[in-house]
Amino acid sequence: MTISLEVSEGVGTIRLDRPPMNALDIATQDRLRELAVEATDRADVRAVVIYGGEKVFAAGADIKEMQTMDHAAMVVRSRALQDAFTAVARIPKPVVAAITGYALGGGCELALCADYRIAADNAKLGQPEILLGLIPGAGGTQRLSRLVGPSRAKDLIFTGRMVKADEAFTLGLVDRVVPADEVYEQAHAWAAKLAQGPAIALRAAKECVDAGLEADIDTGLTIERNWFAGLFATEDRERGMRSFVEEGPGKAKFV
Repeated sequence: MTISLEVSEGVGTIRLDRPPMNALDIATQDRLRELAVEATDRADVRAVVIYGGEKVFAAGADIKEMQTMDHAAMVVRSRALQDAFTAVARIPKPVVAAITGYALGGGCELALCADYRIAADNAKLGQPEILLGLIPGAGGTQRLSRLVGPSRAKDLIFTGRMVKADEAFTLGLVDRVVPADEVYEQAHAWAAKLAQGPAIALRAAKECVDAGLEADIDTGLTIERNWFAGLFATEDRERGMRSFVEEGPGKAKFV
């Protein structure tokens, strides 16, 4: 199996396992979409880690497979490719990418689908598609520019250059840089902590940020206002406020 979902402590780990470089072939892309939907639907999954193993996150698409495809084939396939990555981006739960080694092309685009990115100090990220006479096709031109800004995104996309973890952190492409042997541990700890939080409120927060970025500020404020008021109907809101008043902040046990 090239990709799997394992659940522990409320954290679902979507694990890429296609040696040696976790190339994202069509079968892996389709399975990624299926697992993203499963992680979305499963009540025992409250947060998600995307992980490629100790040596490499994902080095991009399977170039040998793509080389056999013509324009007509890619017109059909490109939608399924984007749909697979969008399914990850739309998991309504906290998602963290645990990045080791290379995260290039589709691998970088997969990391961009996460809410938070923890990278090994030896990680290298980039969108090298231009070196193949292509552009990113799994959301890279859109998610990268929204994350780091258009000029920085254009630099990476136009040149196809790789950036090391320290530069990726400076650019805002990753959020934390840690020793390579601590990447998964820290990613899982981040996810496990949030898995204990109020699930509906976390879902609301993610939707407000993501949907708001795609809208004008008045629409974004409306989304926020509706979710904010709606959360007053949840048991977690009652528990959180009662705990705050009786015990102080940060001690609530959510359901």
